[in-house]
Amino acid sequence: MDIPINLSQTVLETERLVLRAFREDDLDDFYAYASVEGVGEAAGWPHHTSKDVSRAVLRDFMTENDVLALVHKADGRVIGSVGLHPATLPQVKDLPAKELGYALSMSYWGQGLMTEAARAVIGYAFDHLGLEALTCGHFVSNDRSRRVIEKCGFRYVSDATYYASQLDRSFSEKVYVLFGKDVKNHAEI
Repeated sequence: MDIPINLSQTVLETERLVLRAFREDDLDDFYAYASVEGVGEAAGWPHHTSKDVSRAVLRDFMTENDVLALVHKADGRVIGSVGLHPATLPQVKDLPAKELGYALSMSYWGQGLMTEAARAVIGYAFDHLGLEALTCGHFVSNDRSRRVIEKCGFRYVSDATYYASQLDRSFSEKVYVLFGKDVKNHAEI
């Protein structure tokens, strides 16, 4: 079951990242990573073709309050996002649950940063938001995302087809779930 959340006042800190709500002054950094071909497409949305597109998405993030910006401590730049969206898996329909979604600047791939961010959000979701389950999925071709999901302890549920309306295309995907009761110490996910 979907429950309302508001991440607008949330600030999470990891070794290399600060996760916080998006702000209007994040536009240049957001556009810098979201305009690179392949970043959005790996998550089901087209790369941004103008700052106006990024500005509109940024406003949605700030209105919906369910997405956090990833700020890289070393350079102070926003390098990605992680959000908690409505979960649709039948296995969690009667539980307070959300779907974990994320995107990361291609310049920062392969450094373990998304796993670090996802673990922080998972712990927060179970310990502070009262969620009992999280779902997550990746396109079959997105091996990097698969590794993040597996490192965070999600369990494979099924194969599915995801229709990315913004790309007008269907993708084969793998879907996973993580139950809070199965995670002994959320801080050590």
